Amino acid sequence: MTANSNSKILYTEEHEWILVHNDGTGLTGVSSYASKQLGEVVYVELPVIGSNINKGSEVAVVESVKAASDVFAPVSGEILEVNTDLEDQPEIVNESPEDSGWLYKIKLSDLSELEGMMNSEIYSKYCEEL
Repeated sequence: MTANSNSKILYTEEHEWILVHNDGTGLTGVSSYASKQLGEVVYVELPVIGSNINKGSEVAVVESVKAASDVFAPVSGEILEVNTDLEDQPEIVNESPEDSGWLYKIKLSDLSELEGMMNSEIYSKYCEEL
């Protein structure tokens, strides 16, 4: 399961991304920008499948050689699946943050929460200004 088309990915100001599918589910992870800022990722704490999360709440933790960083939920919903590959290979977050390094799949509870998120073009400009 991967995020194939960057044009469909939306981003938050906190550097999380979500790829929304037509069935109301989405894959989420941390952006390439965030993975570069983190440095070498050594551990990923994933959310519990079946848990309900609220937009903006802490949902995962990515630890690098530099620091541990909270990952915030870009939307509210139920956790359907987690990327178990990251348990043994957390470096995938660095190697392919917006594809194979996805963190979890969520069933969105409110599609209107996607409003105000940035597309890849706007997000790139946002990162350049940081």
